[in-house]
Amino acid sequence: MSNLCNSSSWRARLIGVHGAARDWLTDQGSLTRRIIGHCPQFSVRHVSQRAGRAALDEAVMTGLREKPTALLREVFLYCHETPVVFAHSVLPHSSLRGAWTKLGKLGNRPLGAALFANPCVRRVAFEFKRLDPRHPLYRRACARFDRRPPYLWARRSLFKLQGRPILITEVFLPTLLELA
Repeated sequence: MSNLCNSSSWRARLIGVHGAARDWLTDQGSLTRRIIGHCPQFSVRHVSQRAGRAALDEAVMTGLREKPTALLREVFLYCHETPVVFAHSVLPHSSLRGAWTKLGKLGNRPLGAALFANPCVRRVAFEFKRLDPRHPLYRRACARFDRRPPYLWARRSLFKLQGRPILITEVFLPTLLELA
């Protein structure tokens, strides 16, 4: 199992972030809906979707202890032609049944819109992390940039429907703050 993240470095409280960045990171609503409110030219661009091993902390959060493989999905959320968020999702195969059967076939459609459309979906509290260039999610989020910031903020949360979990990590790109 890859060691993508150290679970102890994700924090339940967001410390040292103020203003617009804090507002974006702590917003409890749909991130997709909020971006669309600031940017009518919104799009989702698929990066990858494959069966793979979840990181150790992701496997623990999603209950993948014995079978750590899941559907791993990565996309960029765009405003016009500018990427503003990189999203990494862990969808356990056991979760892709019933009401969530179609989540494995979203393509360029936003996962968040599907989650927030169902009133029975419950979101577990956020965790936050400041990602630096050593972190794989930082590197994948910055892969399209010539100039990379010294760090990026990320948040993740678990969504549950009838006990079936999906973990979504959103990496906030500096360009997102230009929408505020």
